[in-house]
Amino acid sequence: MPKSPAREKVLKKKVCAFCKEKNTQIDYKDTTLLRKYVSDRGKIRARRVTGNCVQHQRDIAVAVKNSREVALLPYVSTAR
Repeated sequence: MPKSPAREKVLKKKVCAFCKEKNTQIDYKDTTLLRKYVSDRGKIRARRVTGNCVQHQRDIAVAVKNSREVALLPYVSTAR
């Protein structure tokens, strides 16, 4: 039985925020920007969740890992 058009979800593809704004730089010292891409459990959010392109998602992952190494971001959260 085919679904009615009202029940079908229309998914709009997310646009990479870094591609849209050309002047935004990804830096490991910018913890306010990096916290947007880290979950409350300390995991890096997936591309399909954030809407980033491949290159910028890799850059964010490297920046988060560097920021953790220098102790600007925690590896895991303490909240339960």
